[in-house]
Order: sequence, then structure tokens, then C-alpha cells
Amino acid sequence: MISSCLRTSMEVTLKELRQKLEKQCQLNRELQNEKEDLETRLKEKEKLVEELQSRLDGLDQLSQRYSNDRVEVRQSRAAVMAPEPIPDDMDISTTRVKKTASERAQIMKAMQKNDFLSRLDEEQINMMVELLTTLDRCPGDEIIKEGTEGDSLYIVAAGELRVTQAGRILRTLTSGDVFGELAILYNCKRTATVKAVTAVKLWCIERQIYRSIMAIKSKKKREQLMGFLKTARTFKSLRDGQLSSIIDSMEEVKFQENEVIVREGAEGDTFYIILKGEVEVTKKVNGQQKIIRKMKQGDHFGELALIRENLRTATCTALGSVTCFAIDKEAFEETIPIEILELHDDPDLLENTQTSKKQSLVSSLQLSDLIPVLYQEGRYQGSPVTLGLGGFGRVELVTTLYHGKYFALKKISKKLIVEKRQEEHVLFEKKLLLDIECDFIVRLHDTFKDSRYIYMVMEFCSGGEIWTKLKEVRRFEENITVFVAACVVEAYSYLHKKDIMYRDLKPENLMLDSRGYIKLVDFGFAKKLQRGQKTYSFCGTPEYMAPEIIQNQGHDFGADFWSLGVLVYELLVGSPPFSSSEPQSIYAKILDGVIKYPPYMGEAARSLISKLCRPRPGQRLGNTKNGIKDVRNHRWFNNMNWHKLRMKQISAPTVKLIRKGPCYINFDRFPFDKSLAEEDLSGWDRDF
Repeated sequence: MISSCLRTSMEVTLKELRQKLEKQCQLNRELQNEKEDLETRLKEKEKLVEELQSRLDGLDQLSQRYSNDRVEVRQSRAAVMAPEPIPDDMDISTTRVKKTASERAQIMKAMQKNDFLSRLDEEQINMMVELLTTLDRCPGDEIIKEGTEGDSLYIVAAGELRVTQAGRILRTLTSGDVFGELAILYNCKRTATVKAVTAVKLWCIERQIYRSIMAIKSKKKREQLMGFLKTARTFKSLRDGQLSSIIDSMEEVKFQENEVIVREGAEGDTFYIILKGEVEVTKKVNGQQKIIRKMKQGDHFGELALIRENLRTATCTALGSVTCFAIDKEAFEETIPIEILELHDDPDLLENTQTSKKQSLVSSLQLSDLIPVLYQEGRYQGSPVTLGLGGFGRVELVTTLYHGKYFALKKISKKLIVEKRQEEHVLFEKKLLLDIECDFIVRLHDTFKDSRYIYMVMEFCSGGEIWTKLKEVRRFEENITVFVAACVVEAYSYLHKKDIMYRDLKPENLMLDSRGYIKLVDFGFAKKLQRGQKTYSFCGTPEYMAPEIIQNQGHDFGADFWSLGVLVYELLVGSPPFSSSEPQSIYAKILDGVIKYPPYMGEAARSLISKLCRPRPGQRLGNTKNGIKDVRNHRWFNNMNWHKLRMKQISAPTVKLIRKGPCYINFDRFPFDKSLAEEDLSGWDRDF
């Protein structure tokens, strides 16, 4: 009996020990796994530390290299170069010497190795090769003497020479070496002596001959270019001095045989003059490339690309090697005031330049004419470009074959409009935008519909949303905010004169055009209201709502001025004055009306915001007896020239926010949505 109890007890104990052992083994395994995990993470961190150290070392080396490469501060005055007249009657035809192909190749190779000569353009190099003469010297002959004035450049064709300074040997010159090159630029003293060691053959050119031929060539080329520019209709009103400034901003560009210079459908931003060679112009007709014509020396194309946003409507291809003189839009705008140019609205061969008037621009436009623009690179390469998404649809980037212009196509689900009871607002938005002609409000060109969507063909603002730019830089500099706010004031002024409230001001609804000017978009909440009346609808973006909207007290144009104050604050700070993840908290803060200003915000900006965001709408700046004039006259806008702004004669500080690249570079990227909205056949849009 005792033995049986003892056995049972031992079995229980053994079982408990086995369980403890298994637990311990499990624990050991977990600890081992944790150890291995920690070791892996430690190795990753060590690798990261090594990479960071490597980068730091690289930065140190870069810093050291920078400090080593820094230019020494000049301690003495620069040497004065006295002007040397160029003889008008110099006969250079007698200096030409025929050269074999191998001699020309030897000279060209020598020039390409020389720091100064290699920087001459192709035409100057060819001219020098033509004008070099030969010089034979015997052993012991002195070619250059230290301390004497020099007037010639030399290239060693054959033989050996020795260079000495104050009797000390510096180096030996052999075939292909260049010496004395500064002498063809100005009258300078030789700093060393050069003597022939063996019989030598030299190529040489005198300064006066070099300078004469270069001057003659440059004058002829400039006169030629001036003549070419004068044939461009857009430049007809420019004086010779202004045309000369354009030439000074142009660059020489070369194209190889069959290289495409401009491609049909691509953005145009460069003006070309053909200096040498032929260019073939083709256009796609019924899927086939049709030759339009050939252009030769003196022909030019792309003049209207300098002043308008255009798509190329033909392809230009180099027939053989082609040299052009070119200037792009950015360089051109820095040279010539755009407003003095004569603009022509008839179509140019390579840019379609329909007038900006909506009726003539899209009078023959059909929905089927709109072609989606595709992403050219990145994860969505080959997919249609989506510019933005909204609650009712999306905005896509499109172009047309014939109008040569980009459009933003707003595509809205008809079914959703009916479900959200927004039919009246959409119809009003169409009517309102078609009547608007304001440089600070986006233009509606035309509208279309089918069984699923209504389509609004809008002006494309290539600079992107102010919202996107604000997120990129966190907060704007004050001069940028002043400019953005001033553009909004001009848009408000136009709308309020027409008794239209906007009611949806926010960075997401402000777009940048190509020049950096601001345009108001999205008029879904706009409403026509007679002065003295109130409206009671609850609408807008929570952070931007005026207190009277939240309290349902009835609102009018004063709500727009409240939202302007909120906008100025957000642009300067990076977030609105009343913000929270919960809308109800936002509304509570708005009703409290307490605005906390950061220490870096200037006193004038604080004053403007506090006067725009007064709780009582009748006391708000812009909504009192003097109207919007009080906003314009506030000291925060002291440096704003309102007339020049309206005339678009101010250089927009916002232009530095605009990135260069494909036409969609300034927009966030969205995947293409292949799904279709449900059909709606209720007929509410029969007048759309």
C-alpha cells in the first residue's frame, strides 16, 4: 500500500518536473529567439551607424575639398587691359593656308586639349583652323622672349622646343602643344622664353587677324539674327535694343540627323531660329505622319510658346545636322515685358493659339475631342493623369488634337448629385462660371453630359494647389502670403460686386497658374444674395466657417471675410487658428473666438486677422461701410500695388513654389479609377 502511494507521488512529481522542464525549454527557446532577434537588430543598427559614419566622412571630405578649392581673396588691384582698336581695312584673305585632312585633325586635337581654345564655339574653331599660317624655325631659334610683348599664338606641328624662365627650364614642348594663347586676346608681356631644340614647324596666328575675323563674323551673325527676329510677327513692335536683348539671351543648340526638335502634342516653351541645316515639319493626319513643309536657314518656329501655354501641333525633325539659336520662356520673360508684345490669335504652324475668349476657344469642341494626358513616368506610367479627387467625382487632365491646349476636366457623378440633393447648386455653378470673366477665377470653357456624368471643361492651372505647396514648405513667407491673399481679395471684389458669396475659401481651392497668379476654383457652395438679405444653409469647411453659420443665425458676405482671415493665418502658420480632429471641437473653438498667434507673426498680420475674424459680422474688415476698400488699405498690404496686380504686371513671388517638369509635376498623383458611376436618367440636367 505504502509502495503504491509512493509510486503515485513520484509519478506526480515527475510529471510536474517534466512540465517545468518543458516550460523552461520553451522559455529558453523564446529567450534564444529574442537573443537572435536582438543580435540581428544590433547588426542592422551597426550597419546603419557605419553608413551614417560613411556619409559623415563623405561630408567631411566634401567640406575639406570645398575649403581647399575656395578662391583666394584678391589682395591687389586687377591689371588694366587697355582697349585696342580693330583695323577696319585689314585684308585677311591672304592669310589663308590650305591644310590637309591630317593637319586639320592635328590642329583640332591640339585646340581641344587647351583650356582656353576648347571653350571656343565650333564656328570660331573652324575660323582659326582656316587662318593659321606656318612658321619654320631652326635649332636654337628663339620663338618667344621673356619680358617682350606678344602678339601671336603658336601650335607645335613638329619638332621640340624648350620653355625657360629666368634661365630655369620649365618644360619641353612637342607636337600638339599650344603656347602664347593669351596674346590673341590682349597685348601682354611674355612670362617665359621659348627656344627651338630641333628644327620645328609651327602653326601661328596674330592677334589682330584673330580679333578682326571674330569681330566681323560676330557682327554679321548678329545682323543676320536681328533680321530673322524682325520677321517674327510677335516681335514686330520691339525696338532694335529689345531685339538685341533677346539675342543676348539665346543659346546655340545642335541636333543630329533624324533628331526630333519638337514633338506634336508636347508642351511648347522654346522659340527656335534655324542657323544651319534643314528641318522637316510633319503632322499626324488619319493616323499617318504627313509632311507639311521643310524649313531652312532663317526660318523660325515657336514664337508664341514664349507668351502662351501651348501644345505643339506638329513635329519638327532634323534633316541631317541642324544648328538653331533658341530661347526658352523663362529666359524670355526675364528679358522682355510680356505686356508690350503684339499678340496674334490666328493659328501658328507649330502652336495652336486660339483666343482666350471661351466662345471662340471651344465653339466647336466636343466631348469626344478630349484626349486624356498620360503619366510619362513613375508607378502610374501610361495611366491617365488625375489632378484631384472630390466627394462627387474627380478632375482629370485632358488635351485636344485641334485646340493645342490643356484642360482640367471635372467629371461628376449624376447619381451622387441627386442623392446629395445638389442639382440646384451644380446648375448654378455652371451658369455662374460661364458668366465670369475674371483673371483671379478659373474659367469654365464648356460643359457636357452623358447618362452617368456631367463634365465641366475648366481652365488648367499648371502650378498646382496652394494646399500642396503649403504642405511642402510647412508655412509661407510673408510676401508670398500677402500676394496670395491679395489675389483672393481681387476675386472677392469681382464676385461681391455681382452679389455672389463664395463660401468655400481654403488652400485646396486656390490654384496657381503658370506665372504664379492665384485663381479661385470650385464654386459648388457659391450663392447669389441681394444686399441686406441673409441665407441660412449650413455649408463650408469646418475650420473656415464663420460663427454665424455654426449658430444658424443667418449669414451674408461677412462670412467670406471671416474665412479670408483664417486663410491668412493658415498660410503664415501652416495650420488654421481653429483646428481639431473632431468637428465639434473646431466649432467650439470658433465660437470661443480665441486666436493664439505665434511669436514670429508680425503685428500687421495679427491686426488684419483679428479684424477679419471679429465675432460680429457687421464689424469685420471688408463688411463695413467702406467695403473691401478697407481690406486693401490695411497696412499689411502697404507694399501691394493693386492696379499692377489687376493688370498682372507684378512678378509673382509664388512662382518659386512651382516645380519644372511634365505638365502634371505640381500635382499629387492618383491611381486611375476604371469603375463607372451608376446611370441617372431623371433628367434634372436637361439644361446642362
